[in-house]
Amino acid sequence: MSNGDGDHERYAHYVQKDKIMESALSGSPVVALCGKVWVPGRDPKKYPVCPMCKEIFEGMNTGGDKGKDGKGGDKKSVSYTHL
Repeated sequence: MSNGDGDHERYAHYVQKDKIMESALSGSPVVALCGKVWVPGRDPKKYPVCPMCKEIFEGMNTGGDKGKDGKGGDKKSVSYTHL
């Protein structure tokens, strides 16, 4: 787990959307999919997405079951965005 050091600083990271607002109001740190822990405070659009977060996000499939259409579950039941 990172606490704001190393390569993690070069990337925008995926975080649960509800945690972003909580952090903005309270100043509490957020935890990215890759494990980075930090208090957001920069424009994520200026950075590429963390490859580890992206890989985890793309591999997410809530419940592990296929949806009704046979294409996979809905990973949006917990909403993520990058910071």
